[in-house]
Amino acid sequence: MADLFGQDAPPPPQAAPDADAPLADRLRPQTLAEVVGQEHLTGPEGAIGRMVAAGRLASMILWGPPGTGKTSIARLLADSVGMRYAAISAVFSGVADLKQAFAEAETMAKAGRKTLLFVDEIHRFNRAQQDGFLPYVERGVVTLVGATTENPSFALNAALLSRAQVLVLNRLDEGALEALLEKAEGLEGPLPLTPEARAALIAQADGDGRFLLGQAETLYNAKLAEPLDPAGLGSFLQRRVAVYDKDRDGHYNLISALHKAVRGSDPQAALYWLARMLVAGEEPLFLARRLVRMAVEDIGMADPQALPQCMAAMEAYRFLGSPEGELALVQACLYLATAPKSNAAYMAQKAAWKAAKETGSLMPPMNIVNPATGLMESLGYGKGYTYDHDTPEGFSGDNYWPEGMVPEQFYTPVERGFEREVRKRLEYWDKLRGERRG
Repeated sequence: MADLFGQDAPPPPQAAPDADAPLADRLRPQTLAEVVGQEHLTGPEGAIGRMVAAGRLASMILWGPPGTGKTSIARLLADSVGMRYAAISAVFSGVADLKQAFAEAETMAKAGRKTLLFVDEIHRFNRAQQDGFLPYVERGVVTLVGATTENPSFALNAALLSRAQVLVLNRLDEGALEALLEKAEGLEGPLPLTPEARAALIAQADGDGRFLLGQAETLYNAKLAEPLDPAGLGSFLQRRVAVYDKDRDGHYNLISALHKAVRGSDPQAALYWLARMLVAGEEPLFLARRLVRMAVEDIGMADPQALPQCMAAMEAYRFLGSPEGELALVQACLYLATAPKSNAAYMAQKAAWKAAKETGSLMPPMNIVNPATGLMESLGYGKGYTYDHDTPEGFSGDNYWPEGMVPEQFYTPVERGFEREVRKRLEYWDKLRGERRG
């Protein structure tokens, strides 16, 4: 709000957390410079650093894993440029809360104070609710800062994305997590851990700073007499459950990684991604179906046994169930990753489908149409057809293309696996065809 001289008054200082507040709250950064692990955004050359230096914020979407500082950054952004900070959560808020937030922002705007509206879990608002932000963002009533763990391309309206800059927060690396532990120790004293257990604690956090500080607080509250080693830590604390929503972004990221590792003939990486999904609770039959897809898309005729292997693995899983049946999926995954690769059948399908759409209703040539009636035979149906088995090579070289269409080549076998033999066979038939038509 403006002071007596018409200048923006500095924002009120943040109230210090209570002494019994969670450790993560007591260690919240007080300036953007104290935010760990996101220097690519908050540093002088980062998008946020440049906006703060200019004193003008654009609406933005902060996209990143849990526990990486999205909420802290939003609060500190408002402090850094002297804006009013308002926050709502899409989990707990509805239309009435949004209307109230916008009304308060308009009132403050008339008084000369701009509002930064932080919307946590913004992807949980439906499309209509997201559209409701647009007029207030366009008129500058609010500067929107949304936080999401989901891919904005899928979770947010295109209209909203066109008015906001998407900034990607990194998963906290080992150095950033170590910095958080050092801050905790500055406040609470040394952690009761051996160096090896300390490294294990950081690894177990899986990039989530909030989870790490929660685990550290549990250790402090336990008042342990002796430092824990890795085995003691493992029995005392639970490992963080990996982030994986079966119907959201993590699901598609991991299946993409599995598919590309198989296509890239890396059985070790393929097995890792398969394990990641199964351990996280993915439906095994979903993975079985995807393995079948890989067999026909990326291997095809280079190894015709790939498809039966995957179908057998699917049936084996249905017969055995978990966990025994998952070994069949492992075998299929390894078979695919180590098989010769060819997408010739996949490319042939796309080319043939395209030609079929473009050529419409062209009739087959008369020689290969069955003369099912006397009338059809009298009209020339089937005339000139050569029964291939009557030839010495079992190959007639007849024309099978409709009149008005130039023969095309959809399928081109690769020089790998079984398709090498198929390629030789096609080349031999092309030679015979040329001789008989020459």
